[in-house]
This record gives sequence, C-alpha cells and structure tokens, in this order.
Amino acid sequence: MSKEERVSRREAISALGCALSAAGIAALLPQKAWAFGEEGAFNPRILLTGTARWEGVRTSAPGRWSEELVRRTSAPARLSPTTVRADNPALLAEPFAIWGGEDAPPPLTERETLGLRRFLALGGVLLVDDFAPESGAFGKAARREIAKVLPDGSAIPIGTENVLFRSFYLLRRAVGRIEGPPKLEAILRGGIPQVVFSSHDLLGALARSASGTHPLVVVPDGEVQRELASRLAVNVAMFVLCSNYKDDQVHAPFLMRRRATESP
Repeated sequence: MSKEERVSRREAISALGCALSAAGIAALLPQKAWAFGEEGAFNPRILLTGTARWEGVRTSAPGRWSEELVRRTSAPARLSPTTVRADNPALLAEPFAIWGGEDAPPPLTERETLGLRRFLALGGVLLVDDFAPESGAFGKAARREIAKVLPDGSAIPIGTENVLFRSFYLLRRAVGRIEGPPKLEAILRGGIPQVVFSSHDLLGALARSASGTHPLVVVPDGEVQRELASRLAVNVAMFVLCSNYKDDQVHAPFLMRRRATESP
C-alpha cells in the first residue's frame, strides 16, 4: 500500500469514526435535546426566505446527497430531507442548512436576519450555493444579506488546507455543476467554516430524476466532475456531523478541533 493510500485510508476511518461517534452521542441525549438532527442523522435542509418555494429540477438533490453519504460512509442521514424557513424556530433544531437560488433573493426580513444570526451563534453551518454562478446574481445578493446577519464576518478563500477538503475524501479543489473557482469561500469562527459560499452549483450536480438520469449537464468534465462534486458533498456532511453545535448539548467539540489540525 502506498503512502497516499495509507493517508487516504486513515482519513476515511477517522472521519467515519467521528460521524458514528456523533450519532452515538446523540442517541444517548435526552429526547428533548437537539443535536445533529433527529437520531443523529445528517439532514441537508433547504433554507427558504421571503416567499420562496422549493421546486424545480434540484428538488431531488438533497435526497441524493443523503443517499450518497449513507452509501459511501454508513453515516446516518435523512433520505427525505426537509425545508425550513429562516424565521422559523425550527431552524435552530439542526446544525445545517443550504441557501441556494438562481436569482437575487429579496432582502431578509428582521425576523429572518435574527433567526439566521441565532442559528449561526449556536454553531450552525450554512452553505450558500449559487445555482447560476454564470451570472452570480444570487451569490452576490446572498453575500449582501449575510453581511447583515454577521456584520463582523468576512469571507475568505479556503482550499486544501481546510477541513472541508479532507473530512472524508482528500480533495484538490471544489466543483459542482460547473467547475468554478478551485476554492470555496467561507466566514470562519475559531478557524472553522461557518458560512460556506459555493460558486459551483453543487446541488445542480447532485440532482437526479426518478428514472435515475441527471437533468443538468455538468461542465466541462461531465461524470468525472459529478463524482468529485458528490465527494465534496460527502465531505461537507462529515464536517457537519463532527462539528460542535449547541455547546451545552454536544459533548465532543474536540473532534472538530483535532481534525482541523491534522495534516492531509
């Protein structure tokens, strides 16, 4: 076995152990406590703001995300992910949400801003996925609104040095439906990604019809790139399963700190 294979295997085993440990911790908590979602399962929830509805070709993507996580790692995931509104207290029940779109969203209301601020203050992770990075309308507007939520936060590029690129797979760059920039951008808290900005349309790469076909073409590298996008999605999920959410309810914050300092 080569050095690279040993490193990859060590990372995979460590990441899987982290996810399973998180699930075990959640199972031991009182039922009224919320941690890592219901029964410790990863839930790629879609965040809705304003009058937005979750519809279109990407509606299958969150379920596919969960399926890939379970198939590749055996970590728990909801196979029928949910949606949540930014001003709904249910946003605080689980540590992850995806805010995506093609067009510029309307400004967040005061209640939506406060809801997202509380979610992030508790340690939640928000993925902002631009479905039309060719125009960048959604991404630009979303950044403007996030700046209201976290006025002291500033996004910086993150790449292979960051835990998101090595929480399960060792990735060289970020990709989605389009290749996009090699790095993601993120607002960090304590060195850990809290709001992650993708200009790649990750959900577009994951979308799959009931017949098993993919409704959106991945460019420029087709199915090879789609596979790499799936790996990025798995990495994000493993990062979420091992991150610290609601410090008073999750008892393994050292796991994320340890992973953040490991060498790739």
